[in-house]
Amino acid sequence: MKSLVRTFAAVSAVAVVLTGCSGGDTTDPLASGGGTGSVVVGSANFPENVLLAEIYAQALESTGVDVTRRFNIGSREIYYDQVVSGGLTVLPEYNGALLARVNPDSGAATTDDVNAALRDSLPEGVEILDSASAENKDAVVVTQETADRYNLESIADLAPVAGEFAIGAAPEFETRQHGLVGMKEVYGVEFRQFVPTDTGGPITIAALEDGTVQAANIFTTDPSLSTKPFVALSDPQSLFSAQNVTPLVHRADLSDEAVATLNEVSAQLSTEDLIVLVGQVVTDGGDIDVVAAEWLQSAGIG
Repeated sequence: MKSLVRTFAAVSAVAVVLTGCSGGDTTDPLASGGGTGSVVVGSANFPENVLLAEIYAQALESTGVDVTRRFNIGSREIYYDQVVSGGLTVLPEYNGALLARVNPDSGAATTDDVNAALRDSLPEGVEILDSASAENKDAVVVTQETADRYNLESIADLAPVAGEFAIGAAPEFETRQHGLVGMKEVYGVEFRQFVPTDTGGPITIAALEDGTVQAANIFTTDPSLSTKPFVALSDPQSLFSAQNVTPLVHRADLSDEAVATLNEVSAQLSTEDLIVLVGQVVTDGGDIDVVAAEWLQSAGIG
């Protein structure tokens, strides 16, 4: 099998492309679904989500399902409609962020409440399966030096000083409720400047390190939070609600056996697993297909 990881180099100021070519699939990620009977597994355009999609794909293949991969599609604003239309069958989602997309007025915060609200809000034919305990939340991150200088412990502490700061994040963070819109509404935080970078990847991290931005949106499973002098600010008002890894599916295109397989993945996947797996890919340069296969074997799946 070809390596799924050709490079982690950014190809633009707005995306980090991790080329997914497992099984020889090099087709356009926005092309229509696979042939008759094929389950199309998609992903967003950041390493963790590609890894999760590959875990789903291999788990399904182990039960004899014909899988077509459509990885690195882009942001939720792009891939969600592909699931609704049936162009994608399965995609690893984060339940709280998905709820903010389909029902931005919902105040649900816990895993159970978020999932209940999602089931009420998703269009006919689109469902969520069981959530994993694995969770990867958005975080607003500053350097230790900035935290010490301005006595920053929570997002709320940014309100008096954010007017002096630039924040770096993926372009869609500027208009999302789980982003600048919510930070202003919930915490009264308004930044001097928004700098579009990438989805919590190397461009964002470098911008925070070199002072281009003074705050950044980085995910809580990112290895940089334990290897660099960064501080993830607490979120006392739960702007970033539960963010459990959850399969989003176009249900008519999945068999009951396929659903059971994906639910077994969720049952086995913990936050600790996810942190280790992302580190193996992002920090150690491991091949995503190999990392996925080894985790599935250790979990007794497939």
